[in-house]
Amino acid sequence: QVQLVESGGGLVQPGGSLRLSCAASGITFSDYTMGWYRQAPGKQRELVARIRSGGRTNYADFVKGRFTISSDNAKNTAYLQMNSLKPEDTAVYYCRADHIFEIRNYWGQGTQVTVSS
Repeated sequence: QVQLVESGGGLVQPGGSLRLSCAASGITFSDYTMGWYRQAPGKQRELVARIRSGGRTNYADFVKGRFTISSDNAKNTAYLQMNSLKPEDTAVYYCRADHIFEIRNYWGQGTQVTVSS
């Protein structure tokens, strides 16, 4: 059974930081591209950042220079370090795993991030 479990969300003031974690089980972690997506109320889910098994990363323009995605294959975990948070970063953040060869993907349940003073 595949599970992606996000953690690390919460309430933070503007300018603050959070680190999200996505712990994967039931998959061969190195066979997947790991991504973080977010969905704000009334908006579509959007890509935030993605990391490929070889370590190559890409980011949405709105987080470049503020967020960093990383992964630890030994722990089957992906991370999203979020710095200089803004109120517009408020959303539910989801982890997604995409198989690098097959059309197969999995989602986590999401973790709420609220940026407010």
